[in-house]
Amino acid sequence: MAAHPTLPSPVSTSLLLLLLLLLSCCSELCSAATVSYDHRAVVIDGKRRVLISGSIHYPRSTPEMWPDLIQKSKDGGLDVIETYVFWNLHEPVQGQYDFGGRKDLVKFIKTVAAAGLYVHLRIGPYVCAEWNYGGFPVWLHFIPNIKFRIDNDPFKNEMQKFTTKIVDMMKQEMLFASQGGPIILSQIENEYGNVEQYYGPTAKSYIDWAASMATSLNVSVPWVMCQQDNAPDPIINTCNGFYCDNFKPNSDKKPKMWTENWSGWFLSFGGGVPYRPVEDLAFAVARFFQRGGTFQNYYMYHGGTNFGRTSGGPFIATSYDYDSPIDEYGLLRQPKWGHLRDLHKVIKQCEEALVATDPTYTSLGKNLEAHVYRTSSGRCVAFLANIDDHSDATVTFNGKPYQLPAWSVSILPDCQSVAFNTAKINSQTTVLEMKYTKTFDQAADESTGSSEISESEWKFFTEPIGSINSTFKNVGLLEQINTTADSSDYLWYSISIDVIGNEPFLFNGTQTTLHVDSLGHVLHVFVNGKLSASNQGSNADASFKLENVITLSSGQNRIDLLSATVGLKNYGQFFDLSGAGITGVILKNHNATRDLSSSQWTYQIGLKGEQLALHDNTQNSTWMSLSSLPKNQPLTWYMTYFDAPEHDDPVAIDFTGMGKGEAWVNGHSIGRYWPTYTSPPSGCVQSCDYRGPFSGSKCVRNCGQPSQSLYHVPRSLIQQGNTNRLVLFEEVGGDPTLVSFALRAAGSLCAHVSQSHPPPVDAVNTAQKKDAVLHLECPHSDRVISSVKFASFGTPHGTCGSYSHGNCSSTTALAILQQACIGVRSCDVKVSTEVFGDPCRDVVKSLAVEASCS
Repeated sequence: MAAHPTLPSPVSTSLLLLLLLLLSCCSELCSAATVSYDHRAVVIDGKRRVLISGSIHYPRSTPEMWPDLIQKSKDGGLDVIETYVFWNLHEPVQGQYDFGGRKDLVKFIKTVAAAGLYVHLRIGPYVCAEWNYGGFPVWLHFIPNIKFRIDNDPFKNEMQKFTTKIVDMMKQEMLFASQGGPIILSQIENEYGNVEQYYGPTAKSYIDWAASMATSLNVSVPWVMCQQDNAPDPIINTCNGFYCDNFKPNSDKKPKMWTENWSGWFLSFGGGVPYRPVEDLAFAVARFFQRGGTFQNYYMYHGGTNFGRTSGGPFIATSYDYDSPIDEYGLLRQPKWGHLRDLHKVIKQCEEALVATDPTYTSLGKNLEAHVYRTSSGRCVAFLANIDDHSDATVTFNGKPYQLPAWSVSILPDCQSVAFNTAKINSQTTVLEMKYTKTFDQAADESTGSSEISESEWKFFTEPIGSINSTFKNVGLLEQINTTADSSDYLWYSISIDVIGNEPFLFNGTQTTLHVDSLGHVLHVFVNGKLSASNQGSNADASFKLENVITLSSGQNRIDLLSATVGLKNYGQFFDLSGAGITGVILKNHNATRDLSSSQWTYQIGLKGEQLALHDNTQNSTWMSLSSLPKNQPLTWYMTYFDAPEHDDPVAIDFTGMGKGEAWVNGHSIGRYWPTYTSPPSGCVQSCDYRGPFSGSKCVRNCGQPSQSLYHVPRSLIQQGNTNRLVLFEEVGGDPTLVSFALRAAGSLCAHVSQSHPPPVDAVNTAQKKDAVLHLECPHSDRVISSVKFASFGTPHGTCGSYSHGNCSSTTALAILQQACIGVRSCDVKVSTEVFGDPCRDVVKSLAVEASCS
């Protein structure tokens, strides 16, 4: 589809949307509210509430993206947006605070309020979150006598200071519910119960102190501690996990709350891409509400991107997509988003009954359960569950038969009619594709559609090998994090060795082996200025050993070891004490061994290119041009310019052809890239069975492929015209002319809806029978449905992209869908014989459609 030059820019569109949302702020969130809780639910202005929440972390997207992400969350049926507060982001230097740009917490919360949603503010300040150092600033590590997360005065003083800073900021901006703001819940600490046993007798006194400190701040909303069974009153303890239906709070005066329902799993460099089937996710949600839960949060609802050096782990990838209902690029992941939206409608439809009383349980057979809620006015809501992971079942309830697929829950808002079953998807499926654009180079490969930047467009700078300036010497090997304070990923360890002619290490043609022990994460060995070897750890074990045959010559030899971190550890007991860098260096052959570990080493923190700020430096004196661009060379900086792409589709850079490094667009780091680190060749499944307990390794794609080759570039970072600057630091060697750009866009829209699955309704009315409706919608606002590739009403079968007609098929289906849908962004078509006729009587029919947008 042609570009629309008259369309407003993404930035101006976002600002306009935010203004409209602010003007339409609902009265419920613009007036003071009292928030409390009882044994059934969070209570707002005296009314128990069923609340459905989703995590969106403000720094993992951009302010320009926030209004759209939040509106899509609201449209998906959410009541609450949950976010951590990232201490190291806001206080990178002790006593110096930063709340600008992606760090603008106040703006994010006000954007949520403008959409009419609540906020759960998880201050922590430990966050885990696969975030660098768990969210703690590294300067904290250097405070004398400090010990993290125990009853330690230096730590508690800093933790209280930051927590108070955030609370006071929220109060000044009138953002707590008692002030008319959206914040209805706060969190102190995070998942401490998982590691508490390792911290000794002061762990409990620390938790008691944290609770007392938090409540003393008088925020007038409840505080929670997730994964903290001994959370003292009045703190609510909550559950995190793939399933929380069995969770019980530590007091019969507290509600059953689920603060993290993991919608997928995080991606690691060197790992496959995890995903979670929506049927299982919906099953987990329904089971939680079935068994008495009233607050549930998706972690994540939009995962986003680990920009810059924010990812932790180590080895957590730049993408934090998390298989969320809204994908990394801000587009709806269908059918996950739509199926959960339908579930949320039914849950909210049942709210009155769910908060009125505790459910009653009835066994319907082995692995078959019914939970029923009844109000004093006679309202009845039932959940029928088949928790068998293999066999479907037919159960009798209230004298009627019900079909229950394995590992599913049916919800009956009137205890009679099934409004929703977690295993039966009624929503649209969208196949999202990366469409390579030719905007950036006239010489793009027409056969593949790839867009390469031509060699002549690039400039370069060669990073000096080893310590050059700003160096210091030390006898022995220094631990990396204590040395760099994480000011850079990189630390040089350099040493010179003099070899005389009769010394054993000349070896007269025999081999010399260099042996290096490292705590992690990546190591490159340079001998006399040439790259000799590289090695790295993994997400499972960051430490490793490197052994490599090297050649030493008579006279002076130089060994330069470049140690690199890939995000600091973020989880586990005493994670802050996990080191990095080199711990031992030995030269050996069959004649002799020389231990260099206790020798004098020269150190340099970081790279010269970092000192020169090359990511944002365009001076001609720094960058060089040659007719033949140096390629596949380690430690090389590259810079070029590119045109802004057409349309408003999300943009990605494909780093296939590069090795490992970091990338910047117009001075903004879009994160570490590492396309050469591939996932294991096995462990993936052709089709993941949603039935049965889920784990992060159960459903994995992309085996034997790069863990991540595509990297999101938010539109707000791209300027109009051809002045956009791309800077790469290539660590191991690659060909920058192979870098290409792609747009995230819909390939196909599909839906398969049965007559027997009418949509959920907003209120119970058993006298009114609703027809099932097929809904199609292009995910981009400037796209319309341009073709209907397939349509069949009757007994079609297959999946999106491979639908086929069954024995029963209406001859008018394709024409009807073409007339209803082509030329519009979205369309709704009733799945009924009134629309399509009846091609086969006494058969439950369905409608399957595949369409495309342009």
